Amino acid sequence: MAAQSLQFPRRSLLFMPGDSLKKIQKAATWEVDTVIMDLEDGVAQNRKEAARAVVGEALLTLGFGPRERLVRLNHISTGLPPVEIDATCMGRPDGYIVPKAEDESDLRAVDRLLDAAEKRLGLRDGAFRLFAMIETALGVMNLKEIARATPRLEGLIFGAEDLAGDMGAARTRDAWEVFYARSAVVTAAAAYKLQAFDMVFTDFNDAAGLETESRVARQLGYTGKTCIHPNQTPVVNAVFSPSVEEVDRAQRLVAAFEEQQAAGAGAFTFEGKMVDMPMLVAARKVLARAGTTESLSP
Repeated sequence: MAAQSLQFPRRSLLFMPGDSLKKIQKAATWEVDTVIMDLEDGVAQNRKEAARAVVGEALLTLGFGPRERLVRLNHISTGLPPVEIDATCMGRPDGYIVPKAEDESDLRAVDRLLDAAEKRLGLRDGAFRLFAMIETALGVMNLKEIARATPRLEGLIFGAEDLAGDMGAARTRDAWEVFYARSAVVTAAAAYKLQAFDMVFTDFNDAAGLETESRVARQLGYTGKTCIHPNQTPVVNAVFSPSVEEVDRAQRLVAAFEEQQAAGAGAFTFEGKMVDMPMLVAARKVLARAGTTESLSP
Protein backbone atom coordinates (compact mmCIF):
# COMPACT_ATOMS: atom_id res chain seq x y z
CA MET A 1 0.00 0.00 0.00
CA ALA A 2 1.57 3.26 -1.13
CA ALA A 3 1.01 6.74 0.19
CA GLN A 4 -0.46 9.14 -2.33
CA SER A 5 2.38 10.82 -4.18
CA LEU A 6 2.44 14.60 -4.53
CA GLN A 7 5.41 14.59 -6.88
CA PHE A 8 3.08 14.65 -9.87
CA PRO A 9 -0.36 16.28 -9.91
CA ARG A 10 -1.79 13.51 -12.15
CA ARG A 11 -4.89 15.36 -13.27
CA SER A 12 -4.62 14.35 -16.92
CA LEU A 13 -3.14 11.03 -18.08
CA LEU A 14 -2.81 10.83 -21.86
CA PHE A 15 -2.51 7.56 -23.78
CA MET A 16 -0.13 7.65 -26.75
CA PRO A 17 0.42 4.71 -29.14
CA GLY A 18 3.82 3.24 -28.37
CA ASP A 19 4.73 2.65 -32.00
CA SER A 20 4.69 6.36 -32.96
CA LEU A 21 7.75 8.33 -31.87
CA LYS A 22 6.29 11.41 -33.55
CA LYS A 23 3.13 11.32 -31.41
CA ILE A 24 5.06 10.65 -28.20
CA GLN A 25 7.39 13.54 -29.04
CA LYS A 26 4.40 15.87 -29.42
CA ALA A 27 2.85 14.62 -26.18
CA ALA A 28 6.07 15.57 -24.38
CA THR A 29 5.22 19.23 -25.09
CA TRP A 30 1.46 19.24 -24.46
CA GLU A 31 -0.51 20.47 -21.46
CA VAL A 32 -0.63 17.08 -19.77
CA ASP A 33 0.57 15.75 -16.42
CA THR A 34 1.24 12.12 -17.33
CA VAL A 35 2.14 10.61 -20.71
CA ILE A 36 1.24 6.93 -21.01
CA MET A 37 3.21 5.21 -23.76
CA ASP A 38 0.98 2.32 -24.72
CA LEU A 39 2.24 -1.13 -25.65
CA GLU A 40 -1.17 -2.79 -25.27
CA ASP A 41 -4.48 -1.92 -26.95
CA GLY A 42 -3.12 1.10 -28.80
CA VAL A 43 -0.69 -1.07 -30.78
CA ALA A 44 -1.52 -3.66 -33.45
CA GLN A 45 -0.32 -7.21 -32.82
CA ASN A 46 2.19 -7.03 -35.66
CA ARG A 47 3.63 -3.77 -34.26
CA LYS A 48 4.39 -4.90 -30.71
CA GLU A 49 8.12 -5.35 -31.26
CA ALA A 50 8.39 -2.01 -33.04
CA ALA A 51 6.50 -0.31 -30.22
CA ARG A 52 8.91 -1.64 -27.61
CA ALA A 53 11.82 -0.19 -29.56
CA VAL A 54 10.08 3.17 -30.06
CA VAL A 55 9.16 3.56 -26.38
CA GLY A 56 12.67 2.60 -25.34
CA GLU A 57 14.09 5.23 -27.68
CA ALA A 58 11.60 7.88 -26.54
CA LEU A 59 12.50 7.36 -22.88
CA LEU A 60 16.20 7.64 -23.62
CA THR A 61 16.14 10.59 -26.02
CA LEU A 62 13.11 12.83 -25.42
CA GLY A 63 12.77 15.54 -22.81
CA PHE A 64 9.40 15.33 -21.05
CA GLY A 65 9.89 18.27 -18.70
CA PRO A 66 7.71 17.95 -15.59
CA ARG A 67 5.50 15.29 -17.18
CA GLU A 68 5.34 11.84 -15.67
CA ARG A 69 6.30 9.00 -18.03
CA LEU A 70 4.43 5.71 -17.73
CA VAL A 71 4.45 2.58 -19.90
CA ARG A 72 1.34 0.44 -20.26
CA LEU A 73 2.36 -3.18 -20.56
CA ASN A 74 0.46 -6.06 -22.08
CA HIS A 75 -1.19 -8.49 -19.69
CA ILE A 76 1.17 -10.93 -17.98
CA SER A 77 -0.66 -13.85 -19.63
CA THR A 78 0.65 -12.75 -23.05
CA GLY A 79 4.24 -13.44 -22.00
CA LEU A 80 5.24 -9.97 -23.22
CA PRO A 81 5.93 -7.98 -20.01
CA PRO A 82 9.44 -9.44 -19.45
CA VAL A 83 10.64 -8.28 -22.88
CA GLU A 84 8.70 -5.02 -22.61
CA ILE A 85 10.35 -4.13 -19.32
CA ASP A 86 13.77 -5.17 -20.63
CA ALA A 87 13.28 -2.93 -23.68
CA THR A 88 12.16 0.13 -21.71
CA CYS A 89 13.67 0.07 -18.22
CA MET A 90 17.00 1.57 -19.39
CA GLY A 91 15.09 4.76 -20.11
CA ARG A 92 13.96 4.75 -16.47
CA PRO A 93 10.26 5.53 -16.87
CA ASP A 94 8.51 6.72 -13.76
CA GLY A 95 6.32 3.65 -13.71
CA TYR A 96 4.39 0.89 -15.44
CA ILE A 97 0.70 0.12 -15.84
CA VAL A 98 -0.74 -3.38 -15.50
CA PRO A 99 -3.80 -3.67 -17.78
CA LYS A 100 -6.89 -5.73 -16.98
CA ALA A 101 -5.68 -6.55 -13.48
CA GLU A 102 -7.91 -9.30 -12.11
CA ASP A 103 -6.18 -10.44 -8.93
CA GLU A 104 -3.06 -9.84 -6.89
CA SER A 105 -1.04 -12.36 -8.91
CA ASP A 106 -1.15 -10.08 -11.98
CA LEU A 107 0.55 -7.29 -10.04
CA ARG A 108 2.96 -9.49 -8.12
CA ALA A 109 4.25 -11.05 -11.34
CA VAL A 110 5.08 -7.59 -12.72
CA ASP A 111 6.39 -6.51 -9.33
CA ARG A 112 8.97 -9.32 -9.45
CA LEU A 113 10.05 -8.27 -12.95
CA LEU A 114 10.50 -4.69 -11.75
CA ASP A 115 12.47 -5.85 -8.71
CA ALA A 116 14.88 -7.63 -11.04
CA ALA A 117 15.13 -4.61 -13.37
CA GLU A 118 15.91 -2.28 -10.45
CA LYS A 119 18.67 -4.58 -9.25
CA ARG A 120 20.22 -4.74 -12.76
CA LEU A 121 20.16 -0.96 -13.03
CA GLY A 122 21.37 -0.33 -9.49
CA LEU A 123 18.17 1.51 -8.57
CA ARG A 124 16.56 1.63 -5.15
CA ASP A 125 13.77 -0.81 -4.39
CA GLY A 126 10.44 0.53 -5.58
CA ALA A 127 11.98 3.06 -7.97
CA PHE A 128 9.47 2.05 -10.65
CA ARG A 129 5.92 2.93 -9.65
CA LEU A 130 3.03 0.63 -10.51
CA PHE A 131 -0.57 1.31 -11.50
CA ALA A 132 -3.39 -1.18 -12.03
CA MET A 133 -6.16 -0.86 -14.59
CA ILE A 134 -9.50 -2.20 -13.37
CA GLU A 135 -11.46 -3.06 -16.49
CA THR A 136 -13.03 -6.49 -15.99
CA ALA A 137 -15.79 -7.77 -13.73
CA LEU A 138 -13.34 -10.03 -11.91
CA GLY A 139 -11.01 -7.11 -11.32
CA VAL A 140 -13.84 -5.19 -9.66
CA MET A 141 -14.65 -8.17 -7.44
CA ASN A 142 -10.99 -8.47 -6.39
CA LEU A 143 -10.28 -4.80 -5.72
CA LYS A 144 -9.20 -5.39 -2.13
CA GLU A 145 -6.58 -7.97 -3.11
CA ILE A 146 -5.33 -5.88 -6.03
CA ALA A 147 -5.01 -2.72 -3.93
CA ARG A 148 -2.88 -4.57 -1.35
CA ALA A 149 -0.76 -6.58 -3.82
CA THR A 150 2.48 -4.57 -3.68
CA PRO A 151 3.90 -1.50 -1.89
CA ARG A 152 4.94 0.00 -5.24
CA LEU A 153 1.28 0.37 -6.32
CA GLU A 154 0.30 4.05 -6.42
CA GLY A 155 -3.00 4.15 -8.26
CA LEU A 156 -6.03 2.44 -9.75
CA ILE A 157 -7.24 3.33 -13.24
CA PHE A 158 -10.86 2.64 -14.13
CA GLY A 159 -11.45 1.29 -17.65
CA ALA A 160 -15.14 1.44 -18.52
CA GLU A 161 -15.02 0.37 -22.17
CA ASP A 162 -13.43 -3.02 -21.57
CA LEU A 163 -15.54 -3.55 -18.47
CA ALA A 164 -18.78 -2.94 -20.37
CA GLY A 165 -17.67 -5.42 -23.01
CA ASP A 166 -16.78 -7.97 -20.36
CA MET A 167 -20.18 -7.54 -18.71
CA GLY A 168 -22.16 -7.46 -21.95
CA ALA A 169 -23.42 -4.00 -20.99
CA ALA A 170 -24.37 -1.26 -23.44
CA ARG A 171 -22.29 1.89 -22.99
CA THR A 172 -24.30 5.08 -22.58
CA ARG A 173 -23.40 8.73 -22.09
CA ASP A 174 -24.80 8.71 -18.53
CA ALA A 175 -22.64 5.66 -17.69
CA TRP A 176 -25.09 4.18 -15.19
CA GLU A 177 -24.19 0.72 -16.48
CA VAL A 178 -20.70 1.12 -14.97
CA PHE A 179 -21.61 3.30 -11.99
CA TYR A 180 -21.20 0.53 -9.42
CA ALA A 181 -17.72 -0.37 -10.66
CA ARG A 182 -16.73 3.28 -11.04
CA SER A 183 -17.69 3.91 -7.42
CA ALA A 184 -16.05 0.70 -6.21
CA VAL A 185 -12.70 1.63 -7.77
CA VAL A 186 -12.50 5.08 -6.21
CA THR A 187 -13.67 3.72 -2.85
CA ALA A 188 -11.00 1.00 -2.86
CA ALA A 189 -8.35 3.56 -3.78
CA ALA A 190 -9.34 5.78 -0.86
CA ALA A 191 -9.42 2.82 1.53
CA TYR A 192 -5.85 1.81 0.68
CA LYS A 193 -4.36 5.30 0.25
CA LEU A 194 -4.03 5.09 -3.52
CA GLN A 195 -4.90 7.59 -6.21
CA ALA A 196 -7.83 6.90 -8.54
CA PHE A 197 -8.10 7.86 -12.20
CA ASP A 198 -11.35 7.93 -14.12
CA MET A 199 -12.32 6.33 -17.43
CA VAL A 200 -11.63 7.84 -20.85
CA PHE A 201 -14.25 9.99 -22.55
CA THR A 202 -14.29 8.63 -26.08
CA ASP A 203 -15.81 11.61 -27.95
CA PHE A 204 -12.79 13.90 -28.13
CA ASN A 205 -14.78 16.55 -30.03
CA ASP A 206 -17.29 17.06 -27.20
CA ALA A 207 -15.60 19.38 -24.70
CA ALA A 208 -18.82 20.09 -22.82
CA GLY A 209 -19.54 16.39 -22.35
CA LEU A 210 -15.98 15.80 -21.19
CA GLU A 211 -16.24 18.61 -18.64
CA THR A 212 -19.52 17.23 -17.27
CA GLU A 213 -18.14 13.70 -16.95
CA SER A 214 -14.94 15.00 -15.36
CA ARG A 215 -16.89 16.98 -12.77
CA VAL A 216 -18.86 13.88 -11.82
CA ALA A 217 -15.59 11.97 -11.46
CA ARG A 218 -14.14 14.64 -9.20
CA GLN A 219 -17.32 14.62 -7.10
CA LEU A 220 -16.93 10.85 -6.72
CA GLY A 221 -13.40 11.35 -5.41
CA TYR A 222 -11.23 10.68 -8.47
CA THR A 223 -7.97 12.63 -8.56
CA GLY A 224 -7.58 12.67 -12.34
CA LYS A 225 -8.83 11.29 -15.63
CA THR A 226 -7.37 9.32 -18.52
CA CYS A 227 -7.47 10.95 -21.96
CA ILE A 228 -7.18 9.74 -25.54
CA HIS A 229 -6.61 13.07 -27.30
CA PRO A 230 -4.52 16.16 -26.46
CA ASN A 231 -7.60 18.38 -26.89
CA GLN A 232 -9.02 16.77 -23.76
CA THR A 233 -6.19 17.52 -21.34
CA PRO A 234 -6.76 21.27 -20.78
CA VAL A 235 -10.41 20.59 -19.87
CA VAL A 236 -9.45 17.77 -17.51
CA ASN A 237 -6.67 19.80 -15.91
CA ALA A 238 -9.07 22.68 -15.24
CA VAL A 239 -11.72 20.45 -13.65
CA PHE A 240 -9.28 18.60 -11.39
CA SER A 241 -7.44 21.74 -10.27
CA PRO A 242 -8.82 23.56 -7.21
CA SER A 243 -10.39 26.87 -8.16
CA VAL A 244 -9.22 30.19 -6.71
CA GLU A 245 -12.38 30.27 -4.62
CA GLU A 246 -11.80 26.75 -3.29
CA VAL A 247 -8.21 27.54 -2.33
CA ASP A 248 -9.20 30.79 -0.64
CA ARG A 249 -11.92 29.10 1.41
CA ALA A 250 -9.60 26.25 2.38
CA GLN A 251 -6.93 28.69 3.52
CA ARG A 252 -9.41 30.60 5.65
CA LEU A 253 -10.86 27.43 7.18
CA VAL A 254 -7.42 26.09 8.13
CA ALA A 255 -6.42 29.48 9.56
CA ALA A 256 -9.63 29.61 11.61
CA PHE A 257 -9.03 26.11 12.92
CA GLU A 258 -5.49 26.95 13.99
CA GLU A 259 -6.72 30.08 15.77
CA GLN A 260 -9.35 28.08 17.64
CA GLN A 261 -6.78 25.46 18.62
CA ALA A 262 -4.39 28.13 19.91
CA ALA A 263 -7.22 29.55 22.01
CA GLY A 264 -7.98 26.13 23.44
CA ALA A 265 -11.36 25.91 21.75
CA GLY A 266 -12.77 22.69 20.33
CA ALA A 267 -15.64 22.70 17.88
CA PHE A 268 -16.37 26.00 16.13
CA THR A 269 -18.46 27.40 13.32
CA PHE A 270 -17.13 28.68 10.02
CA GLU A 271 -19.31 30.59 7.58
CA GLY A 272 -22.42 29.41 9.38
CA LYS A 273 -21.46 25.72 9.54
CA MET A 274 -20.08 23.61 12.33
CA VAL A 275 -16.54 22.49 11.46
CA ASP A 276 -15.58 18.88 12.02
CA MET A 277 -12.39 16.99 11.25
CA PRO A 278 -13.46 15.68 7.81
CA MET A 279 -13.96 19.29 6.65
CA LEU A 280 -10.47 20.20 7.85
CA VAL A 281 -8.94 17.17 6.14
CA ALA A 282 -10.71 18.09 2.89
CA ALA A 283 -9.45 21.67 3.13
CA ARG A 284 -5.88 20.55 3.61
CA LYS A 285 -6.16 18.23 0.61
CA VAL A 286 -7.32 21.18 -1.50
CA LEU A 287 -4.27 23.18 -0.44
CA ALA A 288 -1.93 20.26 -1.06
CA ARG A 289 -3.29 19.76 -4.58
CA ALA A 290 -3.16 23.49 -5.30
CA GLY A 291 0.50 23.64 -4.27
CA THR A 292 1.38 20.68 -6.49
CA THR A 293 -0.45 21.88 -9.59
CA GLU A 294 0.97 25.38 -9.29
CA SER A 295 4.55 24.12 -9.11
CA LEU A 296 4.27 21.45 -11.78
CA SER A 297 1.76 22.73 -14.32
CA PRO A 298 3.06 22.37 -17.90
